[in-house]
Amino acid sequence: MRVYGVTGWKNAGKTGLMERLVAEITGRGFSVSTVKHAHHAFDIDQPGRDSYRHREAGAREVLLASHRRVALMTELRDAPEPPLSELLARLAPVDLVLVEGYKAAAHPKIEAFRAEAGHALLAPRDGTIRAVASDTALELDRPVFDLNDTGAIAGFILKEVGL
Repeated sequence: MRVYGVTGWKNAGKTGLMERLVAEITGRGFSVSTVKHAHHAFDIDQPGRDSYRHREAGAREVLLASHRRVALMTELRDAPEPPLSELLARLAPVDLVLVEGYKAAAHPKIEAFRAEAGHALLAPRDGTIRAVASDTALELDRPVFDLNDTGAIAGFILKEVGL
C-alpha cells in the first residue's frame, strides 16, 4: 500500500487539507483510506450503548456492524499504542492511505502551514517532509503549494507515490 502523510502543528490546516485531498483523489478514481493520530483520549462510543457496555465489561475488541458501516474498537487497556506500521497492516488494501499526524514516522509527508498559527516550520529539520502547503509565500529547498490548491497538492502526492 502507498502511504503519504499530512503533518504540521495544531491549527495549521491538516484536517481541512486531508478532507479536500480525500475528495480530490477519490474523485480521480483512486481508493483512499485514512489514519488520524489523536494526542488525547477519545471515544467514538457513547455511554449506555450496547457496544460501550461490552467494552466497559472488559471486551478487548468490539465490532459494530450494520448495513451502512463496520467499526472495530480495540481497547488497549495498559498495552502501548501500536506503531503506525501495525495500524496500516490492519487496513484493507487501497490505492493510497493518507495519514494525518505521526510527525516522527518515516513515511513521506506534506506539511500544512498557516502563518497565523505562530509555529515554526517543521520542513527545514525533517527530510520526510517532501513539500509544504502554506497560506503564505515561503523560500524552501522543496516545493511550496498554496494551502488551498488541492488539485496541485493531490497531483504532487499521486506523482510521488507513483499513481
